[in-house]
Formats: sequence, structure tokens, C-alpha cells
Amino acid sequence: MITKETVRHIAKLARLQLSAHEEQVYTEQLGKILDHVDALKAVDTTGIEPMSHALEISNVMREDEIKPTPGQEAILKCAPETERGFFRVPRIGD
Repeated sequence: MITKETVRHIAKLARLQLSAHEEQVYTEQLGKILDHVDALKAVDTTGIEPMSHALEISNVMREDEIKPTPGQEAILKCAPETERGFFRVPRIGD
């Protein structure tokens, strides 16, 4: 059972200021959460493997393929402006 004093202590640790109404609400809510955790602890999980997801998942990414680079000329054709074999960009700052 969680008490208002426990809620006040948690609020103090979190540097929260709670009104009397909030203390009451959080005491009830945290109590329900802890009751639910207790109910989960009662479930027999013997023989059940731990898992990170409820469903089995696999990598959906494609395999890496080594391909030759397109080359400087092909890449610079996509640039709005070039200068001496480089991208030309607006000057930033002085």
C-alpha cells in the first residue's frame, strides 16, 4: 500500500510541488499500478523465454552491395553550381 507520505517523498525527489488534490490522485494511481505489478508477479512464467518483442521480428534491410562510385563528373552534374571541380555553395558569414 502506498501512502501520501510516500507520494510526497517521491515528489520531493522529483522536485515537484503537488497540491493536496494531486497527492490524493497520485496516491490512488500509484497504488493501482503497484497492485497490477503484484498481480503480474503472481503469474507463473516458468519455462518462458525472455523476449524483447511480443512478435518474432527479422531484419528487413537488404544485404549491402558493393558498387562502384558514379565518379566526380556524374555527381557534379546534379549540383546547381560548380567551381573548379567542387560544389559551389553560398558564402556563410564574413
